[in-house]
Amino acid sequence: MSDWMVTQSSTTGRRPRALSPLREHLRDTFWFAPTAAMVSVFVVWAGAQALDTAIVEALQDERDYDTLDELLRFADDAKAVVSAVGSAMMTFIGVVFSISLVAVQMASGQFTPRVVRLFVRSRITKATFAVFLATFVLTLLVLTSFDSVDDPRAVTTVPLVQSVLTLCMVALSLLLFVLYVNTTLRLMRISHVIARIATESFRVAASMPVPTGGPDAARLGSATAWVPHEGRAGVLRDVHIARLVRVARKHGVVLRLIPRIGDFVVPGTPVLAVHGGPAPARRALRYTISVGVERTYHQDLGFGLRQLSDIALRALSPAINDPTTAVQALDRIVQFLAALSRRPLDAALHRDRGGAVRLVQPVPGWTELVDLGFTEVRGCAIGSPQVSRRMLAGLDDLLLLVPPERREPLLRHRELLRQAVDRSGPAPADRAFALRPDRQGIG
Repeated sequence: MSDWMVTQSSTTGRRPRALSPLREHLRDTFWFAPTAAMVSVFVVWAGAQALDTAIVEALQDERDYDTLDELLRFADDAKAVVSAVGSAMMTFIGVVFSISLVAVQMASGQFTPRVVRLFVRSRITKATFAVFLATFVLTLLVLTSFDSVDDPRAVTTVPLVQSVLTLCMVALSLLLFVLYVNTTLRLMRISHVIARIATESFRVAASMPVPTGGPDAARLGSATAWVPHEGRAGVLRDVHIARLVRVARKHGVVLRLIPRIGDFVVPGTPVLAVHGGPAPARRALRYTISVGVERTYHQDLGFGLRQLSDIALRALSPAINDPTTAVQALDRIVQFLAALSRRPLDAALHRDRGGAVRLVQPVPGWTELVDLGFTEVRGCAIGSPQVSRRMLAGLDDLLLLVPPERREPLLRHRELLRQAVDRSGPAPADRAFALRPDRQGIG
């Protein structure tokens, strides 16, 4: 019998926030933050220039030419500093860009191309680029403000505030550069990448609705209508749960999402099944389904396991041959499955305020998650006792945690691993060693 995950607004509070395509686009691009920073620094520079002009005019009105003469001497020294800062910032920008390219190439080649999004979406990386470019633009603007007139009575502006602002931006750039290097080095370490993936996966699991009903709540009957996908082809990343529930309640029907989050959908294929009445108007269903070019963690329970499995497979390939990394990935796979060992899965039933089921959303079941975490890694673990021992220990731990009805896929993977090791052909002592559970692989 299938497990069910049921949500009701009166018992679980707010539903998961809908994924904003614009927000996701901005997070996946590098152009927005630097552009916004350069526009902002132009506005700040205009204000600082107006303030410098006001200071000079006030001193001239008071005929305090001695102070103006000191400010002119300060401006000569500040101009040399600002010129040096402008030249240095271009070097800093080149260094940051080079480090980013190397980090992305290493992560893609050694881990999996799916983890590149961690670098692309890194806030500290975008902030560093943005502040560096803003500082460079600011130095160019400040250099245009220096007056060539040496007479305090004729000078129009002295970039005092602008120079101080430039020094503040330089200090901020240096601080961000240190933080950027530290963050990038952490992201290049596999343990931190795996931990980051696990953290995102647990966040998705924590957002799963709390069960408030049983399997009998989903007796929908046969579908009375179908809603096809109208839009570009892509990966299903999000459904607007609240809006779909409102539409279904208004039309007195139950909507059932056909593809799962993470499935690739093409135009014309059905995405929603309607139960209990005709299909709602297309206008009512606009902006309820979001597709993109790649999977995201948002509402995607299996994406983290997919990445962990890819990292383990890449580590076990002959080109890399790093079973310790595969063991680290298995640690997190076991941890994630243990967290879901007693959670209801298979489908989410979303109710309206009256308690009626209005939206049925499929999610991966327990057997599917276990297969995703272990099948491919098990096939590549033959010949690596470290990985086979860790996998057996993980399966044994999960067998202690899961209820009896969820033991079958774990026992199946355990038996298939034992048979594969027996067929691999090493000596009996080696086979016995490879089939001895060990949470550290080989210590």
